[in-house]
Amino acid sequence: MRLLHTSDWHLGRHLYGKRREAEFQAFLDWLLRSLKEQAIDVLVVAGDVFDTSTPSNQAQAQYYQFLTQVAATGCRHVVIIAGNHDSPSFINAPQQLLSSLDIHVVGQACTQRQDEVLALKNAAGDVELIVCAVPYLRDRDIRTVQAGESVEDKAQKLIAGIQAHYDEVAAIAVALRDSLPQAVPIVATGHLFTAGGKLLKDDGVRDLYVGELGHFSAARFPTVFDYIALGHLHVPQKVAQQTHIRYCGSPIPMGFGEAAQQKEVCIVEFDQATLRAVHSLPIPRFQTLVQIQGNWSQIEQQLIELRRTGESTWVEVIYQDHTLMTDLRQRIEALCAQSLIEVLRIQNQAVVQQALKTTVTTQCLDELSPLEVFERCLVSYNIPESQHLSLKSAFQEIWDQYLES
Repeated sequence: MRLLHTSDWHLGRHLYGKRREAEFQAFLDWLLRSLKEQAIDVLVVAGDVFDTSTPSNQAQAQYYQFLTQVAATGCRHVVIIAGNHDSPSFINAPQQLLSSLDIHVVGQACTQRQDEVLALKNAAGDVELIVCAVPYLRDRDIRTVQAGESVEDKAQKLIAGIQAHYDEVAAIAVALRDSLPQAVPIVATGHLFTAGGKLLKDDGVRDLYVGELGHFSAARFPTVFDYIALGHLHVPQKVAQQTHIRYCGSPIPMGFGEAAQQKEVCIVEFDQATLRAVHSLPIPRFQTLVQIQGNWSQIEQQLIELRRTGESTWVEVIYQDHTLMTDLRQRIEALCAQSLIEVLRIQNQAVVQQALKTTVTTQCLDELSPLEVFERCLVSYNIPESQHLSLKSAFQEIWDQYLES
């Protein structure tokens, strides 16, 4: 049994206005080839298939075209869960149709927990794998709200609700496994933020809860799971140094902060019910992203070197110096003219010493998340710091509901 774990495709995502359909298509084509070459039996997509809850026609076409081509690779089953960026109803809409193709989708927490426990069968009709297909668990799925509860109460309820959900599906999976004539592995999915998870600046990971609310400890996962395929964090990583609990990360860099990162998928091998190995399969880079920074002399030299490569390159320039350059953009554009370099973003972080020795840094709105803007409003309106955490928590709930509407 060979399983391929991928997540966080974010189909339809743009990068500072630059369309990325070609990159996504190149990845999906590579994934189809890999399913065949690696003799994959089960494909698991751990959430955030799309970048928004209302994906474009192009993003939808890429998704469905990919799904129709999977069967030709020899892969027997596809399991897809929704992430926090996905619309639960959109993911679930073609559920019955896709199930006829052995494509199993779970868009939201199921009232009947057994609906999240999938018994995947081999060509002979025997169950070969049990998957607890747990999607992104929204606040309303796992927590009841009570008047007067503190932020700490909310945090405890979130963690307890997530753990209870996994405990319930694990119990159903164990009962199913024990009823079978042969031992089979149990795999779980999740789209959440585990305690100690690694992030990168500009990776596009949206906060699920304010601060560290809802950060789930690896020790809280039921021990019956032979492998846990996670999504949400874009950096490939083990959780708590455990081989069987993994984030595979996003397949392409979602921002310039990920530009130098090697992207990958995880291939999981089972020998009957025993986890034999987990290894990474590197994903080729389909579009070169480069982040350069420094003073003008350093930036100029790096851009000249990029020109010499003759390679299509998208660039973010971060100017850092005490000398204010009012013609920075014009200089960069002149240097990149008639080349394959496209500068998608310029951050002019010149530090200007004012007459009163104050330090001023300029920052664009697109550098801030909605929560960061709200935080600045709290400071601007002199809201007592003791109220900040509860207000930010409320803001995050309202913002999430807006994104889902």
